Amino acid sequence: MRSFPFDKLKIDRSFIVDLLAHDGATAIIRAITTLADALGIETTAEGVESSEQLEILRAEGCNQIQGYFFSRPIPAGQVAALLEKLSGDRMAA
Repeated sequence: MRSFPFDKLKIDRSFIVDLLAHDGATAIIRAITTLADALGIETTAEGVESSEQLEILRAEGCNQIQGYFFSRPIPAGQVAALLEKLSGDRMAA
């Protein structure tokens, strides 16, 4: 099997912004996640800002999510508290 010089595919936020308005954005995300799965690597979606975007990305098999939906940028010293809060929110859901 061929080795690639990368271990993750990032989905640009421009596709995420268009996700709810254009079916083509979903098709591109599906193609990216399918390719990543075939190569055995992870995908990260950038710029997720809504629960609707999150649900579509989960349904399409995206492995990692980043964006304001979870948090605005914070100082490193506050990350542990944020993760604890997110974990608690997930347990309550």
